[in-house]
Amino acid sequence: MPSTRTRFLAALLAVFVGLVLIEAHWLHFTEALSNRVTDFFLRSQAQQLKGDPDIVVIAIDEQSLTGMAELAGRWPWPRSVHGEMVTFIARQKPKAIVFDILFGEPDVYRPESDQDFNRALQGLDNVYFPTARHDTVGDPYGVPIADLAPALGAIRGPRSEKNATIDILQPFALATEHWRLGLINFRQDRDGVGRRYIVFDSAYGWRIPSLPARVAADLGWPLPDRADIQLGWRGGIRAHPQVPFVDLYVELNSEKKRRPPDEFRDKVVVIGTTATGLGDIRVTPVDNRHPGVEILATALDNLKNRTWLRTAPPWVTPVLGLALIVLLGAVFWARLNTVRIGLALAGASAVLLGASYFFIGALTSVPVMTPLLFAWAFFLVSALHDYRDERRSRESAIREFGRFVNPHVVKEIIAQGGLSRAGESREVTILFSDIRGFTTLSESRTPQEVVSLLNRYFSKQVDVIFRHGGTLDKFIGDAIMACWGAPIDDPDHAQHAVAAALEMADTLQAFKRELGEADADFDVGIGIHSGPAVVGLIGSDARREYTAIGDTVNLASRIEGLTKGVARILVSEETMRRCGNAFGFADRGSFPVKGRAQGVRLFEPSRKTS
Repeated sequence: MPSTRTRFLAALLAVFVGLVLIEAHWLHFTEALSNRVTDFFLRSQAQQLKGDPDIVVIAIDEQSLTGMAELAGRWPWPRSVHGEMVTFIARQKPKAIVFDILFGEPDVYRPESDQDFNRALQGLDNVYFPTARHDTVGDPYGVPIADLAPALGAIRGPRSEKNATIDILQPFALATEHWRLGLINFRQDRDGVGRRYIVFDSAYGWRIPSLPARVAADLGWPLPDRADIQLGWRGGIRAHPQVPFVDLYVELNSEKKRRPPDEFRDKVVVIGTTATGLGDIRVTPVDNRHPGVEILATALDNLKNRTWLRTAPPWVTPVLGLALIVLLGAVFWARLNTVRIGLALAGASAVLLGASYFFIGALTSVPVMTPLLFAWAFFLVSALHDYRDERRSRESAIREFGRFVNPHVVKEIIAQGGLSRAGESREVTILFSDIRGFTTLSESRTPQEVVSLLNRYFSKQVDVIFRHGGTLDKFIGDAIMACWGAPIDDPDHAQHAVAAALEMADTLQAFKRELGEADADFDVGIGIHSGPAVVGLIGSDARREYTAIGDTVNLASRIEGLTKGVARILVSEETMRRCGNAFGFADRGSFPVKGRAQGVRLFEPSRKTS
């Protein structure tokens, strides 16, 4: 039957597998954080890149607004100003002139300026203008898509609705023959950051290109067969060459030209606002105040050079998450060290994040934050569960060991991982202490008094055993069995056992003085022997005791039985030898022992006098 821990890990694994799949196909709860990490990588790499120098921005910036105020008045300027600019740039034979300025309403106060603008556009087939699709709720009140299709460059699909209408901004300031339009709808993600640019917008079976896609198609740049692209940013908010509008306007009205006459030859020239006060500012991974005209230039750059960001297949993220979780489940099931698992996961996280950064440089987005978030969540839950189990085991061990080991020894045992469930052979010293005259003592007292007296006596002697680093093995009636050298290693186990025996004799004398003259026959015999023994938790599943078994134990018990009429404390020759010069020893002769062919030589220890 699987253990509780195994069942927990299996259940946790099933829960996290389900969460990964739900997150990948439905919730997208971690998408925002994943996007922010990708944004950071993009921003870091973008600083090292430069925009295409053949895409130039004519910037209506703060400098231009100030400088043009004397030349053309306050913004918005008369449209004849734009006509003059178009004429000036067109003479240099650019590939395209792209406006990022909406010309939706005629200038009712200066109609002649609109006429000048339209005259400047005559004969030019490479000037493009923006439009924007409004909310779809207004489509039934819009204009037929078929009528606008040539101006929009719209493509009819096999299931297009012939009479479909669309609510779209129309540039009424321009003559319809100049309507070479494209969408500039910039859609933000759920966190308010714009990362993508549409290639085509679908409307009732029609495909309507964005302004960058319209220009790209006319210039022969191959377009991706997709609705949008994730922009591959180049540099900061001034990624492409910029010329202030006012500088160019002064140049075109100056008799003495200072700028190169072919400055815009074969360039794509984008005219738009960068001044913050004009409101065409967006939030992007690169900057929170990104001018819309530079975003448009970036989209053109991406389409021309195919430098948009490809996204890894959607199955990569959940598969990576499932692989990490299953691997973590396996190592936790194998009971590997939690700290090492955490360090390994940290290393794997660093590798995956590094790989993601590398792939961004190769124009491929591989989101790894979602798998890593689930992996770390699985790790923390599993680690906390193991910690709770370990804490319970420690508390259980303290209760289990505290009955027969000094509290400071308990801490050391737990620090070493607890007691082994399997037996082990150790060199130990065994002490047996038995009460003499107990029958006489019990005859003159009530049972309650006898139990109380024994408890007082045993408490004093157990304190002595603990003080000398011994382990209380068990009480056998009115006898005590103690062990040195297990469960904690003690190279001086024989010496410590003999020192404890001598103090136990002193404790006995003090206890006898408490009892009075009536109990003068109360005494103990202590036998000690050193040698190999098997130690461990022995017993049934319901009850186990830490104890020592073997010939060393049997001989120590028999030595204790030989103390009657000889000495209060007797130790074997082996124990005496292991004590070295720590004590004085009086030879009490050789004694026959049951089960041994030869007698056992025994010694009485005493403290050395200085």
